[in-house]
Amino acid sequence: MKKIPTNGITCLEPVPGSRDWYWGMDYTGGDLYEAGELYQDRHPIQRNRGILIRYPEGTVYEPIRTEPGQYLGKPVCHNGQVALLMVDFPKEEIHILAFCEATGRAEPLAVVPLSLAEDCYNLMLKTSPLLLTRSPQENRFFILWPEYREFELEDRESFLLLDGDRMYMEKWYEDPDYRDEVVVRDFATGKVLERMPGSLWPMPDGQNWLLA
Repeated sequence: MKKIPTNGITCLEPVPGSRDWYWGMDYTGGDLYEAGELYQDRHPIQRNRGILIRYPEGTVYEPIRTEPGQYLGKPVCHNGQVALLMVDFPKEEIHILAFCEATGRAEPLAVVPLSLAEDCYNLMLKTSPLLLTRSPQENRFFILWPEYREFELEDRESFLLLDGDRMYMEKWYEDPDYRDEVVVRDFATGKVLERMPGSLWPMPDGQNWLLA
């Protein structure tokens, strides 16, 4: 048994897109969306902590030492490097950062205004490529960075990945039995190009498996 010093963070998840990295977060103040709700209602916002742990060594990193009013979202792995999401509510900024293992710290990739997102519901990083996205509860999907795009989706449809000009979405049905479908849309127009039965699973090495 190996003891991993996490300073109170006791739940880990794999970083999407990686075989080597796990992440954990302190949720004592709620998640990113709940922090955004507090900010909009003019309530004080504390901060949360996030850690990365390298497997199999068990080395723990805390790439961002957040300050009051700063809140972390879920990380992803892109091209072998962990990308991090942080919202600075007092400055009304969304920060996208890259983790540097050599220094143990996060380095800035981009800063976008928080005003691009109506709220922080489903505000998250996606790959591939590296995108800042938002999926509100209604049938809309937004790419906020590196370019702003907005798409109208069908019921129960959500984004998976972007491959060139083809945007892969997943959709589920109960009619009456449960089934999955992959919807391929044109990135320029949002038009549906193809529908495939089954589900698409991105693998850590960049492969995409179509389970049909």
